[in-house]
Amino acid sequence: MTLWSGRLHGGLADEMAAFTTSLEFDRQLWRVDVQGSRAHVVALGAAGLLSEDEVTELLGALEDVARELDGDSFEFVASDEDIHTAVERRVTELVGSTGARLHTGRSRNDQVATDLRLWTRHATATLIDDVVDLAAALHEVADRAPDAYLPGYTHLQRAQPVLLSHHLRAHAWALLRDADRLLDAARRADVSPLGAGALAGSSLPLEPDVARRELGFASTFQNSLDAVSDRDFVAELLFCAALCGVHLSRMGEELVLWTSAEFGFCELDDRFSTGSSMLPQKKNPDAAELARGKAGRLIGNLTGVLATLKGLPLAYNRDLQEDKEPLFDSVAQLHLALAALRGCYETAAFDTTAMALAADDADAVAVDLAEWLVVRGTPFREAHQKVGSLVARAHEGGGALRDVVDADDAFGAEALALFEPGAAVRRRTTPGGAGPIPGVAQRAALDAALAAVRARAESVVTRTAPL
Repeated sequence: MTLWSGRLHGGLADEMAAFTTSLEFDRQLWRVDVQGSRAHVVALGAAGLLSEDEVTELLGALEDVARELDGDSFEFVASDEDIHTAVERRVTELVGSTGARLHTGRSRNDQVATDLRLWTRHATATLIDDVVDLAAALHEVADRAPDAYLPGYTHLQRAQPVLLSHHLRAHAWALLRDADRLLDAARRADVSPLGAGALAGSSLPLEPDVARRELGFASTFQNSLDAVSDRDFVAELLFCAALCGVHLSRMGEELVLWTSAEFGFCELDDRFSTGSSMLPQKKNPDAAELARGKAGRLIGNLTGVLATLKGLPLAYNRDLQEDKEPLFDSVAQLHLALAALRGCYETAAFDTTAMALAADDADAVAVDLAEWLVVRGTPFREAHQKVGSLVARAHEGGGALRDVVDADDAFGAEALALFEPGAAVRRRTTPGGAGPIPGVAQRAALDAALAAVRARAESVVTRTAPL
């Protein structure tokens, strides 16, 4: 029997039932659905709409349903359109007419919105932990080779040497921004819609704040229309996931390059690599490639939900059923990608010799030569042009750049010291720069930032239920 059988007769056509059912994917909401129903029962009791015995009976039935679902003994039936109707149907089977009181003062509209906010709050807390764990792993790996350096690139062309630790921590800072965005998203999702009803609240003496306290939400809705129609929190989490996915994609692309024979900067552990079905010699960076590829999927989930939301009039519309699959998928895929990349970095073997040989390319000294002239009074534009002409002469067959500089009267033995291995990276001394001196301060700053994000995340984690 459907929830609206008093108005419509004959049941759904098979085609309609197949098209509208959401049980296949929303059954993973069962924990938060039971959690929300418990809070609603408590609110009904507080309003005098259920007796103490009825409250006890319904809470016991919900416990029984949770045990069945948790133990995979729950038997779904053909009329279970979604997880919400399935839970209510089973409660009614267990306690008879008392179960029919469970939906008093509640609509599936505020019920679904509540479930989804509870699920999103926990999923966001989990992703924050995952993101911070990867940032911390990069920070730790950076400490393993504090003196290692490699070329820094612009336009994928060698530009200036940078410490490997500086490079890895650049990714960590981007991930901490992702964690910060997720924390902000969690705050805006932390609003209880329960009590909004279908769209306009209820004539029954319900107090929404009772359910809010039971569920641990930070606040209660202020507008019932907004409460049941708002899916900003879904779109926001999908945006956070998509942008984090873009960051992981950049990291994946980098690992693909670094592990190639053309770069040879690192080798992934066998446990985080795959082979070829045909080519015996292959060791492929599939985890990195999938991290790169999943970004498109995460972006697609975001754009799909935004397109669904863009034309909906207030309040609830069935279109909103389309919010769950992309949300569930993005959270699951991002969780997997973060864990896989963390393993890649923690077990990677970096070839610091190959990195140094590439970074000590004579052309990478060019800007240091120009700055050497600037310190001695030459305007930067003149110094830039002067060094650029020397680089051009070397490339045109005039000899090694070091020899070309040695032969030029504007320079001398002191300038030649700039060509010594590692000299260029040691000269990066400005705050936030890529050299050893600012690296000490950056390490301390990242330590503090990681601790601060973890502390903020505790407030989210402590108020979430396991999914």
